[in-house]
Amino acid sequence: MTGSTTPDTAAPDTAPADTTAADMAALAVDVGGTTVKGALVDAAGRPLHEVAAPTSPADGTPVADVLTAVLAELAGRAEAAGLRVVGAGVVTPGTVDETTGRVGFAANLGWRDFDLRAHLEQRVAVPVAVGHDVRAAGAAEALLGAGRGARDLAFIALGTGIAAALVTGGAVVTGATRAAGEIGHMPVHPGGRRCTCGQVGCLEAYASGAAVARRYTELGGAPGSTAGDVAGALGTDPAADQAWQEAVQALALAASTLTMALDPALLVIGGGLGRAGERLLAPLRRELAGLLAWRPAPRLAAAELGQDAGRVGAAMLAYRAAGHGAVVERWTPADVLGPRDAAVEPAG
Repeated sequence: MTGSTTPDTAAPDTAPADTTAADMAALAVDVGGTTVKGALVDAAGRPLHEVAAPTSPADGTPVADVLTAVLAELAGRAEAAGLRVVGAGVVTPGTVDETTGRVGFAANLGWRDFDLRAHLEQRVAVPVAVGHDVRAAGAAEALLGAGRGARDLAFIALGTGIAAALVTGGAVVTGATRAAGEIGHMPVHPGGRRCTCGQVGCLEAYASGAAVARRYTELGGAPGSTAGDVAGALGTDPAADQAWQEAVQALALAASTLTMALDPALLVIGGGLGRAGERLLAPLRRELAGLLAWRPAPRLAAAELGQDAGRVGAAMLAYRAAGHGAVVERWTPADVLGPRDAAVEPAG
């Protein structure tokens, strides 16, 4: 298997603790399909200030300019607080080369072969490290969330789309083209439903949040329902039960393939659909055990960092890329999850 250790999972610094850490801060930005979320993060991993902006504003501002504005606002907050910004971490969907900071392709953001790091560093006065959103979230879960102590695991993010962070021997696998973990386009039903990628039978066409909601409507459920609505109707609505079961079966097929290929000790389920907890995990355990009859199934666990995983991963990336990985190793779940000093504010 082709792979490498990416900056967000690089070996921790072995240098003595930085005695000036008290005045350090990093800018952490998580680019989502609908929202760009940013945070000013201190050396203890605590989010000191958070801002959010729409990924595609009504005025047509390009995503890269939204990112620039979010970073500039956070940098201004740091300056006002007397903090020294050591760097920024920006995580994004798409095919991402963490070494060069280039985004090969991100369909929903309109980027193709885009040097995101250079673009941002020309506009903000801090070094910028760029990473893949799910790989960064997986690194955060591995260090501080449900994956603590596991060196071989897969973090599966089930949202509008589906992707995974694959960790083996403590290193995140990136692959030859930086596209490892794009399991949303793993075929689970050849000749099945058409996927947005143009192929048929992809996992994403069955088990993403959008696919579950769409299938529920096809089966007679209320139009406009979300995957959360489907989860809430389980046991009382046959259409919800069927749509959910089809998603679980598809996810189990993908999880069994991952298990055979990687032999993980743990599968961590995150993303919006992952918030269903045992309503998803319990039937998934049963399906997966049936598919892996000759060997034990890996342990399944719900992600613990929730929607903060991307932001935590971005902050880890920033500190490690700046040579301050030692501070990251001292972070605790309580620190990175809050309490917040301020509510999330709109950027600008």
